[in-house]
Amino acid sequence: MSYMSHGAGSWQDPAPIPARHRRRRRTVHRLAHNEPVNDQLSPLQGFHALRTDEGRALLDEVRGTAPADELAVATRLRRTHPAGLVSAALGQARLRRRAEAKFGAADARAMFFTPNGVEQSTRASVAAYRAERMRALGVTSVADLCCGIGGDALALARAGIRVLAVDRDPLTAAVARANAEVLGLGDLIEVREADVTEVGTAGYDAVFVDPARRGGRGRIFDPEAYSPPLSWAVATALAAPRAALKIAPGIPHEAVPAEAEAEWISDGGDVKEAVLWFGTGSPGGVRATLLPGPRTLEGRGLPDPAVRPPGRYLYEPDGAVIRAHLVAEVAEELGGGLLDETIAYITADELRPTPYANAYEITDRMPFNVKKLKALLRERGVGNLTVKKRGSAVEPEELRRKVKPQGPNAATVFMTRVAGAPTMLIGHPA
Repeated sequence: MSYMSHGAGSWQDPAPIPARHRRRRRTVHRLAHNEPVNDQLSPLQGFHALRTDEGRALLDEVRGTAPADELAVATRLRRTHPAGLVSAALGQARLRRRAEAKFGAADARAMFFTPNGVEQSTRASVAAYRAERMRALGVTSVADLCCGIGGDALALARAGIRVLAVDRDPLTAAVARANAEVLGLGDLIEVREADVTEVGTAGYDAVFVDPARRGGRGRIFDPEAYSPPLSWAVATALAAPRAALKIAPGIPHEAVPAEAEAEWISDGGDVKEAVLWFGTGSPGGVRATLLPGPRTLEGRGLPDPAVRPPGRYLYEPDGAVIRAHLVAEVAEELGGGLLDETIAYITADELRPTPYANAYEITDRMPFNVKKLKALLRERGVGNLTVKKRGSAVEPEELRRKVKPQGPNAATVFMTRVAGAPTMLIGHPA
């Protein structure tokens, strides 16, 4: 016997369902293209909505909204605006607040951002320095490959350089184009949505490549796992008159191509990036540049400094100097040596000013001993304690909890090694 479905023409009626077991039918309203109605917009839809008159007005209205007030503001605005647009505006306002540290308040409040764009874009001060170096090299046009939200393209254009900015992600390219427009640089920046490996750069004075160095699991440390790989970027650079490749500052020196000049850049004491330069006339050169300034230290191929007993002063080189392996150049300038052959602390008997290291006057030296350190700090009335470490397994916060500093005075303790022995050096900024 064949059974027919319980529809029209079925051979028997289904038994009635008790009321307590009945489920209410849920009506799903559908649009003409048969997709369910959804208050949420895709990131690209949300961005385009923010570019409308209503979106711009809403961005002005939510500017300055504190995180704790977002729910109340969203509830109020959704009475008169589409929910998806309100969410997009609040999200963009949040990104703009985060971006102020990189781009400054004036630019960040006018620009558009994506979460990845805020995280991965170049700090404006670093981008401006690199653009100025490009200009000084005679560059008038640059192909900016993997342009992201356009941070480097904006800096290049402000230096008077014509830019082709390329990114394959539709939202990212749209944001870069909008940023060029809102900052009045649209005449100098052409944004193209394309795969950078398929874009010709023959008509440009220079190429700038900023490969993606983050994946689904966070930072990517293997240069060949960048997107695009470093080998592709190097080949592209070698085919151009001049080029700059932005890479992670932790790149091993042995991975730097022989044709490149390597530069490590710090801003306010924090190492931000490394750049491989091509066509500068200094293949194999090494530089450390400190911002603001800029102040640039060039490598001279000096041998490692000698190890010597601690002097009156300890110098802590800037991170860019350490990454560039230029500690020897700074030690020679200071007339000092190393506390330990594996530790980048310089010691000297004289105080000499240098932009490339912070100086501390050392008042006490003792073998590693928490109880003795605690007693010394109590005797000196030290409540404001700065803990620095190199070559020590002790974590600063752990040490601070153990010694429980109390009092009106300040001190700095260095947890390090002296000629291989765990040592504590106590002092203060000189």
